[in-house]
Amino acid sequence: MADYVLVTGGAGYIGSHACKALKQAGFTPVTYDNLVTGWEQAVKFGPFEKGDLLDRARLDEVFAKYQPIAVMHFAALSQVGEAMNQPGKYWHNNVSGSLSLIEAATAAGCLDFVFSSTCATYGDQDNVVLDENAVQLPLNAYGASKRAIEDMLKDFEAAYGLRHVIFRYFNVAGADPEAEVGEFHRPETHLVPLVLDAIDGKRDALTVFGDDYDTPDGTCIRDYVHVCDLVDAHVLGLKWLKDGKGSRVFNLGTGSGFSVREVMDRAEQVTGRKVPYSIGPRRGGDCTKLVSGSTRAKSELGWDPKRSDMASMIADAWKWHQTGHYDH
Repeated sequence: MADYVLVTGGAGYIGSHACKALKQAGFTPVTYDNLVTGWEQAVKFGPFEKGDLLDRARLDEVFAKYQPIAVMHFAALSQVGEAMNQPGKYWHNNVSGSLSLIEAATAAGCLDFVFSSTCATYGDQDNVVLDENAVQLPLNAYGASKRAIEDMLKDFEAAYGLRHVIFRYFNVAGADPEAEVGEFHRPETHLVPLVLDAIDGKRDALTVFGDDYDTPDGTCIRDYVHVCDLVDAHVLGLKWLKDGKGSRVFNLGTGSGFSVREVMDRAEQVTGRKVPYSIGPRRGGDCTKLVSGSTRAKSELGWDPKRSDMASMIADAWKWHQTGHYDH
């Protein structure tokens, strides 16, 4: 019998890469996605079940059909600007949806849960080494909703024995090196695909939101992780739970940050083309520098991020950009 893993948001950017990694590790991913931001064309590695997290009856049906051994929960709204302007949407979708999923999982006796959280739970703590014990001070409803789900998982562990691994990511970039799946959002909000769109003439000049931050070149600094390295950590997290180890939180970052200008410079080197750009005002909710200070994932999970240098992330994203987009 197949070892099914229910992957919520499996038709999205990170979820689709996770499905490929699960398949390669011998599991069968079952994608559960409402296709609001996901793409059915990205579901290539296991069965697809269309559904919404808020539809408890549909979730119960899918749990009964596959009897998954674990849940990998990626489905969420994740745009910081929108979260600042429409907090109710984020609390409703992310928190109520996750509660519905967690209740369905515990009711079905599926008690291993891997959760996609975010470094946004830490908020803006400049010049602080962000390890898993750093205080969580989210700046917006996106980070706050993810923190609330982390708390929910702890409560369900106390009541029902729900074992969980929580991953707080930094910025995710890159694409499957074989270009089977990749990053494609409408509208696009992530820096690397925006840079590549600008290089390729698919959009007007890139807008750099603020060049007066307290950084060496004035632009924000972020810690970038290759999506394939990121999802490898999720498979390791699943195996951690299967080995009977306890619930644990892991940051996923490389510990080295790149500024917006540095990402643009590296993209120019990889593609051999100039990035047209203009400087715009700062965005609300953006902090100056977010970089991981944790080695826990490496020391405890044995995580080894092999592709998280900026040149590899941009080269893989560029290959996908030229060959792979989904469309309706």
